[in-house]
Amino acid sequence: MVLSKKYIVLRPFFGEPKNSDFKIVEEELPDLQDDEFLAKAAYISVDPYQRMKLGDKYPCDMIGGQIAKNSAYFGFTQICQPKPGETVVVSGAAGAVGSHVGQIAKILGCRVIGFAGTDEKCKWLTNDLGFDAAANYKNVNIATFLRENAPNGVDCYFDNVGGEISSVVVSQMNLFGRVATCGAISSYNETESEKRKATILQPSIVRNQLKIEGFLVNRFADRTTEGIKQNLQWVQEGKLKYREHIIDGFESTADAFIGLFNGANTGKSLVRII
Repeated sequence: MVLSKKYIVLRPFFGEPKNSDFKIVEEELPDLQDDEFLAKAAYISVDPYQRMKLGDKYPCDMIGGQIAKNSAYFGFTQICQPKPGETVVVSGAAGAVGSHVGQIAKILGCRVIGFAGTDEKCKWLTNDLGFDAAANYKNVNIATFLRENAPNGVDCYFDNVGGEISSVVVSQMNLFGRVATCGAISSYNETESEKRKATILQPSIVRNQLKIEGFLVNRFADRTTEGIKQNLQWVQEGKLKYREHIIDGFESTADAFIGLFNGANTGKSLVRII
């Protein structure tokens, strides 16, 4: 008999997730069947998408992964299809995916502008990762910043946050611009009474004939090895850097998850099982 621990969600999230929404329980694992194997977790990935609705019945299992798939490579290269010399904007740029996207864009010869939630994160983007410009969306006029730093307009936008930031970026995109929509973290914790109105996008989309496409990384599952090899090559060449925000202990998983929504992490957030 093998006992395992897991997190369950006791009730639907209302606003920002709270520790009281979770409970750790033990479960007995079933006997292994043919072609199955048992693996012990070393790290757990916590990601914003886990905030989304888990089901109609509660309590329910908390979804997640022990190995994170790289959304940045395929989402950016296949949907945005960047060209050398183009201007790329990344929101949520100091997160695991956004920081990766910006570096790939630089490798491919693009000008890169990022938005993050603290001045320290913005310095990391420009000083360490090579972004051409970065701004704290909390204390800057986004439209003015874009006009100053992307005077020729925006060609590609990798959207991790949604909301008004994205409305402003889309309004300054060039003809036939491309948008890869990876997430909408700005609205994940909103309740019905807090729903905010964002600028209507359709006039800009139609006028500039933009292509906007959402994606899930599993679409490219059959090309995983390709992505791993390319990213590994860039890391070994010193062209691609990463930062991990590691929290120790399985019991800290809920805290790590909640921290995603208040900017606690820079780079990939992981829980180390000790």
